[in-house]
Amino acid sequence: MRVNRKQIPKGYTHEQVWGIPIRIWHWLLVVSVISGWLLGEFRTFSIMQWHFYAGYCTGGLLFIRILFGIWGPYPVRFSALISGPQAMIDYVGTLFERHPSGSVGHSPIGGFATLVILICLAWQFTTGLMSVDDGLFFEGPLATWVSSEANRTATRFHHYGAKAILVLFLMHIGIMLFYKFWKHENLALAMITGRKLVKKIRP
Repeated sequence: MRVNRKQIPKGYTHEQVWGIPIRIWHWLLVVSVISGWLLGEFRTFSIMQWHFYAGYCTGGLLFIRILFGIWGPYPVRFSALISGPQAMIDYVGTLFERHPSGSVGHSPIGGFATLVILICLAWQFTTGLMSVDDGLFFEGPLATWVSSEANRTATRFHHYGAKAILVLFLMHIGIMLFYKFWKHENLALAMITGRKLVKKIRP
C-alpha cells in the first residue's frame, strides 16, 4: 500500500512489521473466538456442535501461536512481548501523549495485554475440553477422563472465562479506538497491511 509521506510524523518511518502468516493467524483467531463465543452464549442443541468446532479451531490457532512465539520473527516472539517493569513504567508515562507509540511490534503494555489474551483463551479452550452441558446433553471430549467434580469445576470456570473474554474484547476495541483517535496510530490497519509507524533510530 502506497503511503503519503506527508502523513508520516517527523521522527517516524513506515515499516513492514507484521508478516503475512501472523496477519492471517490474527484474523482467523478473531473469527474463531467471536464465532465460538456467540455459539456458546446463544447455544441450542442444533448449533452446539459448531461451538465445539470453533473451540477446536481456537485451540489449533493457539498451538500455532506457540510455534510463532518460539521460532517466529522477532515482533511475534514471546521474548518480544515481555518487558521489564521500568520499560512498562516509562511507556505509561508517555501513554497519553498525542503521537504514535513507535514500537517495533507491540508496545510494553500491548505485549502484556497480548499474553493475557492468549492465556485467557488457553484457559477457555482447556476448560471447554472437560466441560459438561447437562441441559443440551453435550460434553467436552475429555469430560469422561476426569471426575464429575472436575467436570463441574471446569464448566463453571468455562462460563467465567466467557465473561472474561467479552471484557477483554471490549477493552481491545476501546484501546484500538484510543490509539486511532488520540495517538493517531491505526492498529487495526497495521494488522491488515503489516506496516506501522516506527520511531527512527537516532545515530
